[in-house]
Amino acid sequence: MDPYIGDIRIRREPPGQNDSEDTLTQKWHSIFQREPYSMARRPSFGLWLRVTWPDILTMLLIGAAAVGLYHAPPVGIRTFPLTVINAFTGQDTGEVVYPELAYPYMPQIISSWVDLALAILVPLFFFLIAQIRIQSFWDFNNAIIGFIYALETSSAFQVVIKWAIGGLRPNFYDVCKPTPYLAREPAFNTTGLNGVGYMQYMYTSEICTTQGRPLWNAMQSFPSGHSTTIFAASVYLYLYLNAKLKVFANYHPSMWKLLLLYFPILGAVLVCGALIVDKSHHWYDILAGAGIGIMFAFSAYRMVYASVWDWRVNHIPLNRGTVFTWSEGCEGSDTVFTNRAGWRAARMENEKETLPGPATGNGSMYLHSRARFSGSTDDNHAEHGSSNSRRLEQPKSSAGPSGG
Repeated sequence: MDPYIGDIRIRREPPGQNDSEDTLTQKWHSIFQREPYSMARRPSFGLWLRVTWPDILTMLLIGAAAVGLYHAPPVGIRTFPLTVINAFTGQDTGEVVYPELAYPYMPQIISSWVDLALAILVPLFFFLIAQIRIQSFWDFNNAIIGFIYALETSSAFQVVIKWAIGGLRPNFYDVCKPTPYLAREPAFNTTGLNGVGYMQYMYTSEICTTQGRPLWNAMQSFPSGHSTTIFAASVYLYLYLNAKLKVFANYHPSMWKLLLLYFPILGAVLVCGALIVDKSHHWYDILAGAGIGIMFAFSAYRMVYASVWDWRVNHIPLNRGTVFTWSEGCEGSDTVFTNRAGWRAARMENEKETLPGPATGNGSMYLHSRARFSGSTDDNHAEHGSSNSRRLEQPKSSAGPSGG
């Protein structure tokens, strides 16, 4: 029997019915309701996947294409000279036309796998160390995503150039082991380009006794994959460290920061120098590869952070869903590692700046700064902790008023 409160009858529901309906409704809404995307908190895996899946798909497609081209034979036909033929006697002098291609083959001092491991693990170590203090999921996410942008796109770029253009390595003759007499056999001269040109100097890879992947690799010297990978990683890490440590910023940093900043660049130069020593590449191969890596490192960093060089905002990870607008204490403004000069704290109390262009809504530069000519104590300087919030004392004359 239903109970009464005064003259009102209270209808009883079967026990547990409402609870089960509420639970099902909550589960239904949790599946279809879109979780808000905010840089201020760590997302669920579903939200992260929803905003990142286009990048993941693109990375997989580019990676598969790059691996396929890497294992494909080079396109086109490249001719090369062998030895000098005496113009009067027609005899082979044995003098190599291009001595720069006649270096002996030797194992690489730093193999491709070691180069790739250094390029991945060293930056990843610094990204993880930075999160001990920063503790921001989205900053770590942007650092990793941008890092993958730099590595994968630069590697794919150089693989396409290697496959389509390539070049002969300094140890090409030693790998090829050419036999010019094979050119007399039709089976080894299907192109008709062996023993042609002036004094019949020029040959193709058909006369090489080494075939397959080792020969293809010897014909794909330009650009250097080692230098592309290591410079993409090192320059990206360089930009990250500069932003998080505020090395080139608004205060005088310690010298150890400068040394740490250029540590990855030194490592990249040493790796590339080893390629010259073991005769894996020509100097121009390395220069081209380094240029590709640097280009993609700058591009990738700018895609995921608000600026490359502007010390005010180059540490702030960008949101995928909204346009970045700078303001004091804006989203991500505390994602720095250093505590010096008031960073990671309320700063610039007496000097507020609005960035020009797309970073602000009106595209104008409005600089709020003033000098307060009032007495201030050292305690006030320590409290604000920033060189941008200093108060200027009004100069006082020690000589007193002058007589007329």
